[in-house]
Amino acid sequence: MVIATGSPNLKVPSLPFPDGRTHLAGFLDYLQAECGLALNTRKAYGRDLKRFLAEMSQQGLGSLSDLTPGHLDRYVRSLRQVGLGDSSSARAVAAVRMFCRYLVLQRVLAEDVSASILRPKTWHRLPTVLGEQAVQALLAAPQAADDAHALRDRALLMLLYATGIRATEAATLCINDVNFTLGVARVLGKGAKERIVPVADAALEALQNYMKQCRPALQPASQALFVSRSGRPLAREDVYRIVRKYVRRAGLRGRIGPHTLRHSFATEVLANGADLRSVQEMLGHADVASTQVYTHVDAARLKAVHKKYHPRP
Repeated sequence: MVIATGSPNLKVPSLPFPDGRTHLAGFLDYLQAECGLALNTRKAYGRDLKRFLAEMSQQGLGSLSDLTPGHLDRYVRSLRQVGLGDSSSARAVAAVRMFCRYLVLQRVLAEDVSASILRPKTWHRLPTVLGEQAVQALLAAPQAADDAHALRDRALLMLLYATGIRATEAATLCINDVNFTLGVARVLGKGAKERIVPVADAALEALQNYMKQCRPALQPASQALFVSRSGRPLAREDVYRIVRKYVRRAGLRGRIGPHTLRHSFATEVLANGADLRSVQEMLGHADVASTQVYTHVDAARLKAVHKKYHPRP
């Protein structure tokens, strides 16, 4: 048995106690309607809370109205015991804290029992970025002799690297979102927030070649910019699959995906003198702290150069 929520593509699995199932469905709708969270975020929170509610059932909780800080303390300890990563644990705790605040709003709880729960500290890992040679090898990987949709795939790769947009944002672009005269794209980001992103000339040229020579032959059924061989809009998963295909073709190693191109874009523009606030706007970060990680990447490069060329032994 599943209960469908008002959120598209989201379903709430059967849970151990009835009010857990009901309130989780309402919470997921709340995240969409009131908080404007992206679908992928809502899915992740749904998975985290399904685990949480299953744990509450194992602890003998019969109703969410009986939830106490002790239940939450034991849940946080269980996250460490199952070996969940730092970032995953932090997100799981954030989901529970947000869920508890929602339960207070719904008058299921008299007070926020999660207020004393500390969020696990996470290390800020430096993102993986590609060097110039690796980027050029990847962008050159689509070849007409080997790939039926080489023009589309090259345009997609170049757009990802030229703008730093996310895979989902690229998949949801429409033809009218790209202004070739002004050299910009209108991007719908997380939380349905729109932003204008400059597009490099090389990427615009690749897009024009694709739209003139390739896209019409696919007989597109919509105004989506990037379409599949059946004419349907590419999904987020398709974007990942295409990038991974050419990563292998280019002989690159490591976990390289669309987000790696986003990291590479941000690192390069900062290294070449762009100010942090402008990069924040282009990336669509709500908090400048998310953008600041790329300054650490540039610092790491400077340290490597210093180590290599400084005369001190």
